[in-house]
Amino acid sequence: MIRHLTPADYCAMPWANGRGMTVEMLRVPVEGTLQWRRSRATVVEDGDFSIFPEVNRNLTVISGPGFDLAGPMGVLPARPLVPVAFAGDVPVRAVGVTAPSDDFNVMTARGLGLPQVTVIRVGTAFPAGGTWAVFVLGKAVVGGFRMGCHDLVITDQAVMVDPVDPVIVARIYG
Repeated sequence: MIRHLTPADYCAMPWANGRGMTVEMLRVPVEGTLQWRRSRATVVEDGDFSIFPEVNRNLTVISGPGFDLAGPMGVLPARPLVPVAFAGDVPVRAVGVTAPSDDFNVMTARGLGLPQVTVIRVGTAFPAGGTWAVFVLGKAVVGGFRMGCHDLVITDQAVMVDPVDPVIVARIYG
């Protein structure tokens, strides 16, 4: 199955902590519990991130200068096109915000294991088995289909990804 979502399919909602907005691209719950979610958000000021118990998170800055994530794990730099992983149930704070930064978020239930997130800039084949999310930052061809800016593809089939612009790929599970 290949599922192609565009910005027209996404839903804007307030952050759980009320300090910003998220564009939820796709959420998959099982019996009311989040299994995985893909979303975008804009960080405009220093502040606490929302807590998500039993969830692994991965954030990739897609525009803007980035910022740092500070918490009990120390300080993690969140820089453009460099995925950074952290636990969703640990207090984390954005610090050093100098200008707005948009980010792409991968959230996965801890029981599914750590998501594998990478940024690709050249044609890459992804095997069948497991489920993959491909987020297009500009233009790309995914599985033979032309994708536009901020399109999201979810697939469990083998696909070839040919980016014109960088693409973020996350293995959800499998």
